[in-house]
Amino acid sequence: MLRRRRMHRSFTDEAVDARVLDSILRSAVRAPSAGFTQGVDLLVLTTPEARARFWSLASEESWRAGEHAPGLLAAPVVVVPIADPGAYAARYGEPDKAGSGLAGRSPEKWPVPYWTVDASFVVMQLLLAVTDEALGALFFRLHGDPGALLEGLGAPRHRTVVGAVAIGHPACSGPGAPAARRPRRPLAEVVHRERW
Repeated sequence: MLRRRRMHRSFTDEAVDARVLDSILRSAVRAPSAGFTQGVDLLVLTTPEARARFWSLASEESWRAGEHAPGLLAAPVVVVPIADPGAYAARYGEPDKAGSGLAGRSPEKWPVPYWTVDASFVVMQLLLAVTDEALGALFFRLHGDPGALLEGLGAPRHRTVVGAVAIGHPACSGPGAPAARRPRRPLAEVVHRERW
């Protein structure tokens, strides 16, 4: 599964079976979670109206009118991972986390934002689960104002978004964008043993 995982930028409009989607989502929420806080929610958009609202909030009109947009806009599912920094602050204020050094710190003073790490784990698990179901996915950043996006989608404004994931049936199985054709760095160049 790991070697088959690719980012897909163009999808057909064929629907994703609801049971398959639920299986993917169940896998995603089983990702590791700091302190088992489970502070990442998934906003799943499957109706044309919800996806259109998302795209209008998350992208520029000039991009949506461009030549590369239709393939991505066709994706029948968009998942927005939404993290709750306050949930992590509350969890690490509990007695069993007193030794962490994070108790009483406001989220903006944490040395590592655990909610971003956990949201990233959820996204990776989601991408792997999609691959396991022989579907395609693309993780992408949002180009609009995150606060306006959250408000426009009815989510609490004090949450954090790391991006979104489009899911569907790939429109083609070719090599994709030029980045997909770049070679991987050799293991000996990436892995540093015992010392840098």
